[in-house]
Amino acid sequence: MHTFIADNLSLVRTQIEAACRAAGRPPHSVSLLAVSKTWGPEAVRAAHAAGQTAFGENYIQEAVDKIGALKDLPLEWHCIGPIQSNKTRLVAEHFDWVHSIDRLKIAQRLSEQRPEHLPPLQVCIQVNVDGGETKSGVSPADLPGLAQAVAALPRLQLRGLMTIPEPAETETQMRAVHRQAKDLFEQLRGQGLPLDTLSMGMSADMGAAIAEGSTMVRVGTAIFGKR
Repeated sequence: MHTFIADNLSLVRTQIEAACRAAGRPPHSVSLLAVSKTWGPEAVRAAHAAGQTAFGENYIQEAVDKIGALKDLPLEWHCIGPIQSNKTRLVAEHFDWVHSIDRLKIAQRLSEQRPEHLPPLQVCIQVNVDGGETKSGVSPADLPGLAQAVAALPRLQLRGLMTIPEPAETETQMRAVHRQAKDLFEQLRGQGLPLDTLSMGMSADMGAAIAEGSTMVRVGTAIFGKR
């Protein structure tokens, strides 16, 4: 397992560097989030041994168990899945980042429940940039108001936006959707929000996302294999 994951991580990093070069961007401008959902602690340990420190989880209880099993490692945990109201305390107490805020109620609960001894929770707002009917996320029209409200919460630090667009057939279509997200990101920055994170792009559309300004790509299968 260790060699398989290490080799895959090396290949993904090479792909990120190539996409950055093609876009005229420095390689260090894009970080890699390894999506470890459904994979056990040993897979995460193998990835950490190969230099990976940031991990994304979708299923909160599974993630909390994993975080506990790996507390001896200096890892950074990102919640990238939907959050129900009855799970906000677990997220506030165990995660470093949340990418999937899509309504103010969840953000308020996370802020209220973030323990005082921990630094502010780093958060992104999930925006449904292409209007996919099955996707979570705030609409572009409602984004500015939500962003300003989240930015004002005392125990959260708003870092940027996250998107999960519908699959597109061509590179041109992929890039067009990612460009919309980048435009929204820049509009919020123009309104005075100090955003620095655009969590955009997965295994299938990583190159298109980087070309349009992603600062963090979320990759699972290409690192850990098929589930």
